[in-house]
Amino acid sequence: MDEAKQDISVLLTEKRVFTPKPEFVEQTNVKKWMDKFGIKDYDELLEKSKNLDWFWGEAAKELVEWYKPYDKVLDWNPPWVKWFPGAQYNIVHDALDKHVKTAKKDKIAYIFEGEPGDIKKWTYGELYTEVNKLANALKSFGIKKGDRVGIYLPMLVELPIAMLACAKIGAVHSVVFSGFSSTALSDRLIDCEAKVVITCDHFYRRGKKVALKKQADEAVTKAPTVKNVIVYKRTGDDVAWTEGRDHWWHEITKEQSAECETEVLDANDLLYILYTSGTTGKPKGILHSHGGYAVGTSLTLKWVFDLKDDDIWWCAADIGWVTGHSYIVYAPLILGTTSIIYEGAPAFPEAERWWSMIEKHKVSVLYTSPTAIRAHMRFGEEHTKKANLSSLRILGSVGEPINPEAWMWYHKHIGKENGPIMDTWWQTETGHFCISPLPITPLKPGSATKPFPGITAAVYNEQGEAVTNAGGNLVMLTPWPGMLRGLYKDEQRYKDVYWSRFKDTYLAGDVTRKDENGYFWIQGRSDDVLNVAGHRIGNSEVESALVSHPNVAEAAVIGKPHELKGESLAAFVVLNQGVEPSEELRKELRNHVGEEIGKIARPDEIGFVNDVPKTRSGKIMRRVIRAKAIGKEVGDTSTLANPEAVEEIGNAK
Repeated sequence: MDEAKQDISVLLTEKRVFTPKPEFVEQTNVKKWMDKFGIKDYDELLEKSKNLDWFWGEAAKELVEWYKPYDKVLDWNPPWVKWFPGAQYNIVHDALDKHVKTAKKDKIAYIFEGEPGDIKKWTYGELYTEVNKLANALKSFGIKKGDRVGIYLPMLVELPIAMLACAKIGAVHSVVFSGFSSTALSDRLIDCEAKVVITCDHFYRRGKKVALKKQADEAVTKAPTVKNVIVYKRTGDDVAWTEGRDHWWHEITKEQSAECETEVLDANDLLYILYTSGTTGKPKGILHSHGGYAVGTSLTLKWVFDLKDDDIWWCAADIGWVTGHSYIVYAPLILGTTSIIYEGAPAFPEAERWWSMIEKHKVSVLYTSPTAIRAHMRFGEEHTKKANLSSLRILGSVGEPINPEAWMWYHKHIGKENGPIMDTWWQTETGHFCISPLPITPLKPGSATKPFPGITAAVYNEQGEAVTNAGGNLVMLTPWPGMLRGLYKDEQRYKDVYWSRFKDTYLAGDVTRKDENGYFWIQGRSDDVLNVAGHRIGNSEVESALVSHPNVAEAAVIGKPHELKGESLAAFVVLNQGVEPSEELRKELRNHVGEEIGKIARPDEIGFVNDVPKTRSGKIMRRVIRAKAIGKEVGDTSTLANPEAVEEIGNAK
């Protein structure tokens, strides 16, 4: 059989199941909604929600307020979609405006903690005022509906304020992660033709001050459409200044009115552009609009993490990524939630920084990445015992597949075996969770479980046939409210990348298997599938097997060209603290993989490293690892959180 036509082998098996406690289930938001409609159980909910008009229409009634009602729920002309066409809307109305007319005005919206330890709490009323002042300042620069504004800020409350100020007046924001280089920033500013950039002087990271304004200046000199730069004063350190172009945030907002009329938009008007890097080619400008995105993000957050009015929610991502857009800014504010925003590094100055913050702020729901979990596993469980984590009732995972051993460690040492873990699969393109458990779902460690209600997904082989218990292509068969509306100025690329493989079907680009119970297991990006002696193997399964060894904290597996086998497996392994590399351990790890998932998956090479190259959002950069390992040009590493790890790959022991 042609290798390209083969199904991807399934090697890893996981039999553990964690069933939610009945008393917990009864109190969940989703169970109360089911009771309202006489829906008996999880399976019936998934079945009834296939009526998209009914399901998403009912969700919208509960979550958003339209200026003018929609004509219908869905207008689907593949690959183009309009959700709630005919409705007049602005997401800021639900995120802020409606709250200040109620007791929520005085509720805490954000608890900010800076890396040095400074803390500031923002009420919904205070947020509303600051958003309006900045929105008025933007209008004074001539910014209007449809104009693009570049935002280059770290994890400060001023970042959501800037996003909301843009949305309030109908401008389109494009946030660029503060860890990106000036080149990455200028590329994005040029592509979206931004008229204004919002940045800060410096910010704190791992005990140092990062000179963000300096990097913004370098980018702006290459971006001719940028006429004004707004600078928030975070540290007060000196910065270079261009008179007439640069403006202090506090000065231009000082005399502005605390009221600003919210622009009434079409529900399908553009809210933001967020650039995502592909494995090749220039970054793609993902487009998201107001109405459907508001409904999809807020319902998924309300149901998956069961947020209640007294919860303290901590999504420990960066707002520079879609996770932060959807689940630090828009959805939590629509729901009237109190959220944590933390400026600094996860384990600075001590490994227990996060856990002490959870105790201090009484965080009840934590959402983080498998990479962060494995980093804490490497530090050892002792540091998790230095804080009281009893306030936590639900945990979550995002960013890449979570291996079962990391899932179990998270469950035991952070959740104290009390609450469920919501392992969510979604993308910048999808806008919100698409495959995820609910608090009523029996959980299998390492599986994102089933599609969220109102979303239909499948696993297709190369012939476009649905397969079970074999790896294949993850696809979405019906539209969903938060889905991307295209790529900025690149209609053809949008069609080619996402819609050309299978007719009227969205191709996610992830290798996945669906088991006999309908549970989805994400195996990694399709670009990373390994071809070994006629077997197609998902790299995440081999990595998961390695990490299940008690001495291993993290692993990255790539394929190297091999004359006989097509590809040989090379693994780069990060050991737990205190564990020394040795030839004996290398053999032990090979045998361990053989025992866990089969001899075919045993790595031919195992190199020990201190870290593996990762993006700032925690994804392992296997493309970079492979290039370095086989002696090819690595290319742009500006998106890496740890570029020094690239050299380690070349010098692995």
